[in-house]
Amino acid sequence: MFNGLGMNLGNLSRLSNAKTRSISAENFTGEKGKGGMAEEGVSSGCARDLGTGWKVNPHIIVESGETAVLADIEGPGAIQSIWMTGGLGRNAILRFYWDGQEKPSVEVPAADFFAFGWNNNTNNGNSREFPLITSIPVMVAPNRGFSCYWEMPFRKKCRITLENKGKDRFSCYYQINYTLTDIPEDAAYFHAQFRRQLSVGYKENYVIADGIKGKGHYVGTALCVGLNGAGRWWGEGEIKFFMDGDGEFPTICGTGTEDYFCGAYNWDVNGKYGTYSGPFAGMYQVIQPDGLYVSQQRFAMYRWHIMDPIRFESDLKVTLQDLGWRSEGRYLARQDDMASVAYWYQTLPSPDLPDLPDNDTREII
Repeated sequence: MFNGLGMNLGNLSRLSNAKTRSISAENFTGEKGKGGMAEEGVSSGCARDLGTGWKVNPHIIVESGETAVLADIEGPGAIQSIWMTGGLGRNAILRFYWDGQEKPSVEVPAADFFAFGWNNNTNNGNSREFPLITSIPVMVAPNRGFSCYWEMPFRKKCRITLENKGKDRFSCYYQINYTLTDIPEDAAYFHAQFRRQLSVGYKENYVIADGIKGKGHYVGTALCVGLNGAGRWWGEGEIKFFMDGDGEFPTICGTGTEDYFCGAYNWDVNGKYGTYSGPFAGMYQVIQPDGLYVSQQRFAMYRWHIMDPIRFESDLKVTLQDLGWRSEGRYLARQDDMASVAYWYQTLPSPDLPDLPDNDTREII
């Protein structure tokens, strides 16, 4: 019988024995018939005239240095969607653990996980603008409404945590929707890793992902670029996928940064950057200098390999050149600020993720 996974318009009418559950601050365990039961909570004062069942505990407070457990689910099952909002800047760290592993398969600042890397980590996560992302697996809606629809199967256990590495407490609203169902033998586990370099080394490649070991497929890249120099076009760099024992040269080599993100010719439309957010790719945000404190141009983009996953048998490394133009029609090896999230599925055990950059290195400055 249909197990309720891989939902799409073609199978939406099919019945299954899968059980739908949801975790939030109003039902920490996702248990059947246990939602909205809080008698005391963060909004007790607001609900004082109405009582239990009337939005008594809609969010959590994560104190400085605290790690909150958002989900602790016994399988088999699969995460089907996640919605979050609150003070989720670069000091709010999401981690996912599959099937009882001690090390995480996902370790990413919360806003970056939803491809929204320029969501500032000051003023409790507030930014000055909220451009939209309207892709298939990830959506960002006003005002800081973060959603994702990556299917994340697990066989024994799923554990999701949120750590506050900052000095100030923050609030977090969240809804984790999942199903309890049988998982096919060939289902792989969702992974994501975060990287950030404040200045890419001269004539060095920016590393988006490395150390991936196992069999799987790469499904997406979210990238933030902050220019550390003025003048001329900055995005000539080629993305490269080294897989299954590749040496000096990769199996897959792109033709330019904007080309990989499905744009062309510098995104230049009548002398201005043309932004877009599509089902599988987008360059949705351009931050321009304001003549005062915002001095650098910044860009945010994503590319989802949903229709064209990049499959590997044993290992994968992904790099991007930081390349622009200089005088006399010559390429310029730039030294820009880059931050990224790589998304992929693979077999367990999970590889060791790179060390999370410290607070100062993650900070948006």
